[in-house]
Amino acid sequence: MIIQAVRSAVFYAMFFLITLVLTLIVVLSLLIPPISEKVTLSIANFWCRTNQFLLRYLVGIRTIVTGQENLPEGPCIIASKHQSDWDAIALYPELSYPCFTGKKELFKIPLLGTTIRLMGTISIDRKKRGGAIKGLLEQSKQRIGIGRRIFIFPEGTRKAPLAEPNFRFGTAKLYEVLDVPVVPIALNSGLFWGRNSKILWPGIARAHILKPIETGLSPEEMHAQLTAAIEMNQRA
Repeated sequence: MIIQAVRSAVFYAMFFLITLVLTLIVVLSLLIPPISEKVTLSIANFWCRTNQFLLRYLVGIRTIVTGQENLPEGPCIIASKHQSDWDAIALYPELSYPCFTGKKELFKIPLLGTTIRLMGTISIDRKKRGGAIKGLLEQSKQRIGIGRRIFIFPEGTRKAPLAEPNFRFGTAKLYEVLDVPVVPIALNSGLFWGRNSKILWPGIARAHILKPIETGLSPEEMHAQLTAAIEMNQRA
């Protein structure tokens, strides 16, 4: 356990150092506006790949993502289970630069806020409650309109692997308004990198991209299918 704790501490140190350096490069790219967005997306991809490498060789967490053939062409909503910071690191490079959703407070963090803004991240003001959905829908329409995919965690926060599911209805609202397919994703990352865990444990972290839920259903039907698809595959 002591050895794994040391390995985890080294990973976290490298993680924050690399994040700091890369976000600084993103901010500097603003000096050349025509390339800043392209630079940001490339750096985000590099950040993910680098951290996958560090996870594998520092703490022993292998990353496996399957089911890419289930991704539809063009815009869609990607709805993933959320158990760990690993989820974004593993999935972002596989999903053609999707637009994540993030709480408004993240945009106020120096360097990081600039980076996620350039990535097209959708800002959610949780203090507005009902107004948060309105903002989510408006920004999502804009992203879908330019051909981007929307990436959302339907439960809103990281959950332990065996916790009871709590899928919120926001994804169903997006589905109803945007009229695009929803792609569910099941994963097991919390077994190795738990929420607020100081120690990361070796193993194979997997994510599986499931078959899309096509348009034409009622929001309630889609919500039920999304919940069933993810939860069934969480236990598969």
